[in-house]
Amino acid sequence: MKILSIDHIVLNTANLEECLAFYEGLLGFRAERKDGRYALYFGTQKINIHTRPAEFLPAADYPLAGSLDLCFAAEGNAEEVFRELREKNAPLVSDVVIRHGARGTMKSVYLRDPDGNLVELGFYPL
Repeated sequence: MKILSIDHIVLNTANLEECLAFYEGLLGFRAERKDGRYALYFGTQKINIHTRPAEFLPAADYPLAGSLDLCFAAEGNAEEVFRELREKNAPLVSDVVIRHGARGTMKSVYLRDPDGNLVELGFYPL
């Protein structure tokens, strides 16, 4: 067996409306509701949203809102995105910092979603 990529992850939220406003409204993800389930899409990636612990089984043993540390590779200029987010009063955690991601050195901006998850936006050089 050879693992190829992450297909999707599950994000638990205590407030669906605030969660969708953050990921769809602020970060530009596409939100979709189908058969009573919510998901966020960006590129070829998917995040399923659960609004209560073990909403769909099987589930993680301790599904808690606010326990994730996520990093999304983003396109654009880190400094410009930081300024744009600051102007929108986004819950920023840091200035632009240098980090090391899966593909090497990148510039990162950190913020928190409404549940307290740490969200990193990573910008690789072109």
